[in-house]
Amino acid sequence: MNLMSDSFNPWEVMDGRLAFGEHDPKTHMRLAGNRNPHLKWDNVPEGTKSFALFCYDDDVPTDGTNVNQEGRKVPLYLERTRFFHWVVVDLPASLREVAEGAHSDGITPKGKDGGASADGGVQGVNDYTAWFASDEAMAGEYFGYDGPCPPWNDERTHAYVFQVMALDVEGLGLSGAFTGADAVAKAAGHVLAEAELSGLYRVNPK
Repeated sequence: MNLMSDSFNPWEVMDGRLAFGEHDPKTHMRLAGNRNPHLKWDNVPEGTKSFALFCYDDDVPTDGTNVNQEGRKVPLYLERTRFFHWVVVDLPASLREVAEGAHSDGITPKGKDGGASADGGVQGVNDYTAWFASDEAMAGEYFGYDGPCPPWNDERTHAYVFQVMALDVEGLGLSGAFTGADAVAKAAGHVLAEAELSGLYRVNPK
């Protein structure tokens, strides 16, 4: 399989319209466009009955002590972990393209609704659900796509991996507030092929 996008080029910095947050010269960070990127795939294997779609960042700090703190930096050597930004399963086997902005076009405080996606799949929650759990203004269930927002004091450029899996089952039997980890575990053993496309992003201008 091949995965392409008209919204960004592989391994180049993505535009702020695709991100949850972007650099602000006065406040360090402001909310951004939060549009899901265009994605298109081909060379789908025979026997494909559905697709699963993910976006994740493997560069997220495991310790939030210094995150977005004035006068501090997120250490470059700090251990990092995976953070899911987009989780959709049970996309129809006939689908080959997702339009920019079809799944997300702007930020919804406390998260977008779950259920069916714009292209017929079932949306899971992304990891902003856990990230904002203690923030009264933002806490909620964040379904579907919510874009990049690395710490404004992190000098590491984060890589965002968009991934499409071709599966040999029509549905994974997931519903409600399932996570990216739940979906990956359910897909195990059913993946006929997969394709990835990575873009870069950072809020820190240095």
